[in-house]
This record gives sequence, structure tokens and C-alpha cells, in this order.
Amino acid sequence: MFAAPPSLGSTLCVLDTERLRLRPYKASDVAVFFRVLDESRDRLRLSFPDRLRSVPTLAEAPSQLATFARDWRTGRFYVFGIWHQQTQAYLGDICLMPQRGGQAEIGYYLATEAEGQGYAREALGAIVRFGFEQVGATRLLIRCFVDNVRAQQVACAHGFRLLGEEPAAEGRPWFHFSLWDTRPPRPAILHFVRARQQPAT
Repeated sequence: MFAAPPSLGSTLCVLDTERLRLRPYKASDVAVFFRVLDESRDRLRLSFPDRLRSVPTLAEAPSQLATFARDWRTGRFYVFGIWHQQTQAYLGDICLMPQRGGQAEIGYYLATEAEGQGYAREALGAIVRFGFEQVGATRLLIRCFVDNVRAQQVACAHGFRLLGEEPAAEGRPWFHFSLWDTRPPRPAILHFVRARQQPAT
């Protein structure tokens, strides 16, 4: 992990776009945060398994939001809720996690009813600027399942390029194997990256 700018840990940034407001969660957001997460469990089970395990019921949601606040202060993880500026509707979640070597990874999800309206593209543009300008990342990473064409298009629209496919995980351990296990295999994951533009000299 790389060091964030000294003032960022105590500064809770709000990012406004043409239609959206991205901001850190408040304790009062617990109900809408849980509702969208709970309604999206089937869609998110492969891409956000840790989040789903951490918030199995509404009772665990306040603790998760408190963890987001602690992670923000330490620079470990920057999580934003996505709201519509005009209607104040909660639309989803986007986050940025600093990694080694100046890289930071972006992940996001939207409520089902918010998909297909350009919100992901709009939110991603804001988080890209945040990652480069305020967190100080030199490279941003987005991982997409190979069958998630929409997410790949959103990444490419913001200048991300396909780096390659993530190495496949090893097969299931022998003690998990069963002839009656009909779970479909996890789709391959593609890595899309964008480097920070260096100023001309």
C-alpha cells in the first residue's frame, strides 16, 4: 500500500457529477445501504462475496458502515455511496482500495433499477479523478468478469485498457468435490488498467 496525502484521512470527500453525488456513508444510511445490498445478493455473490458475508442481515449493517469510516481514516479503503442529486435516491456503491506499487483497485455496484442509465460511467469518472488527484495513485485497476460486457464498456469509456485475464484459480479442493455439486464455474476475470498521465516536460 502507498501513503495517502496526509490530510485525506480526516477529510471526507464529496464528489459531485452532473447528476450524482458520491459521499462516504453516514450512520443514517444503514437502511438504504442494506436494502440495495440485500436485494442484489444473487447478482453480487461472485463479485462482492466479502461484503455479503459481512452484512447477512440488517443488524450487521451499522458495523459495516463503521468499518468503512475507520478504513477511510486510515487510508485502507475509500467507500462512497452513490446518490442521485435531484431525487436523493440511493443508487449504489463505489470504492477504491490502494494497493502496492501505487496501484488502486476500483469496484462498484448499482441497484437493479439504476442500471442502464449511465450512472456507472458517471460515477467511475469521478472516482478516477479522486484516485489520481487526491489519493495519489499512479495506476488504477478494474476487474470484470468476462461475461460482463457492460462493465467492460464502462471501463473502456474512461480510458482503461485490457491488460489480460486473471490466472485461473486452482480447482476445488478434493474435500469439497462432489458429483452432486452443480454450481457453475466462476467466469474468467479480465483486468483493465489505466495509468496516470504524466505532465509534459
